[in-house]
Amino acid sequence: MPSSITTAPRPRQASRPCTSVAVSQLLRDSAREVSVLRDSAREEGAAVRSYLKTRLALLQQRYCVTLDQLSLRSRTTSLRSASRLTIEGDYPHMSHSMSMALAQAGSQSVEGPRAPPPPGSLVPTQRAEASRAIVGGTSIGENYAFSGVHHIFDQHRDSVSMVRFAHNDPGLLACCSLDGSLSICQVADGEPRVLHTLQMHTGGVTGFDWSATNDLLLSCGEDGKVCLWSVLSGQCLRCVSDQAATQVLSCVFHPFNANWAVLGNSRGMVQVLNMSTGHYPKGGTSKVAGQVTSLTFDSSGKTLWAGDDKGIIISFLFDLGSGCLRKGKRCVVSEGAAITSLSARTWASREAPNPTLLVSAGCDALLLYRVVDKEGGLRLRRRFTISHKTQPVRSTFCPLMSFRQGACVVSGCEDCSVWFLDVERDARPLINRLQGHAAPVLGVTFNYDESLLATSDATGLVIVWKRE
Repeated sequence: MPSSITTAPRPRQASRPCTSVAVSQLLRDSAREVSVLRDSAREEGAAVRSYLKTRLALLQQRYCVTLDQLSLRSRTTSLRSASRLTIEGDYPHMSHSMSMALAQAGSQSVEGPRAPPPPGSLVPTQRAEASRAIVGGTSIGENYAFSGVHHIFDQHRDSVSMVRFAHNDPGLLACCSLDGSLSICQVADGEPRVLHTLQMHTGGVTGFDWSATNDLLLSCGEDGKVCLWSVLSGQCLRCVSDQAATQVLSCVFHPFNANWAVLGNSRGMVQVLNMSTGHYPKGGTSKVAGQVTSLTFDSSGKTLWAGDDKGIIISFLFDLGSGCLRKGKRCVVSEGAAITSLSARTWASREAPNPTLLVSAGCDALLLYRVVDKEGGLRLRRRFTISHKTQPVRSTFCPLMSFRQGACVVSGCEDCSVWFLDVERDARPLINRLQGHAAPVLGVTFNYDESLLATSDATGLVIVWKRE
């Protein structure tokens, strides 16, 4: 019988090349996927950056938030993330450490923890050192030192009662005068110059306002007219007469919708006007005791304050959909003393969330009120003595005050000078005084980054000051 033959098993080494090829293919596929994912992530990152840039521009355009405030908030958030701190002080012991580090870096000395601020303080506490570090370690007095005159405009023949820089623009400046004209000037881009002279009013121009996007200008005058202007062309787009055929002394755009304007006239009427149609909506007119000399909205556009020549401020609740006004609270500043200027401010610091109202009154006073309720009720916080009796003197908040050690306001004055006051300082609040006018200073305005200050006087002179 033939012997059985045993077949040896096939060696497995032959399969190794296949396994090696498969592994190599997997590695190549993996590398390709990683490359694709990396490219996709890069494209997504570019898309996110583009989205954030567009979103920033839209928010700035709609809500009138300055680029400076937005960048400060963004950088403050980054500092909080890096150091695990919050402005609200979630970690008080670490906040004190940050305070010591900042003090060592700025002055080579270590300060102990500061006393907590009084209730209702307007500025950040010691827990907001990171925010204050962003704007520099200089004192508030050094921040408002000026190197001299940048330019002088003399195109107006009568008193310039109001000057104002455009929103978020370093050099676009508007002025109104009792000579019946307005002017739009450029003071930062090249040689300072007058871009347009706006002439439509047949009487003195008593006030004006910029739209949120700076493309429109609203003006009012002693002739009882309200005019809407194109900033680009200098043309009058619409002219509407006061419904009571009397002098219009004040006007203001709604902060979010330039279709709505609010007017104040010499018969004590606060009137809402639809600038698109030229009509006064039903329920949009209310009456106060005296001539309506000043108007201002809060940042939300829901509360409006009106000041009259009898020394009374009335708050109104504004309905954005219908344009209706509803009276809120009444505040007597000083009997018989005209309210010549109102300016509302909501602080960027979340440690001082209450809105504040700055009031110029013809009783030798500059007053600071805290808004205490949703109906615009006011409570006096500070009162400063300043020369102001008969002239329409105006005042304003300084734009970058929210992150500094101190809070500064600037005001015109009948002693022919410009006053800078620290509203947090009990003793000697006057921190600077500019002298250069030969007549009472009426209008004051800062551009958004505080590099330029413009002031106007009763002779028609406009001085643009440059900060050091």
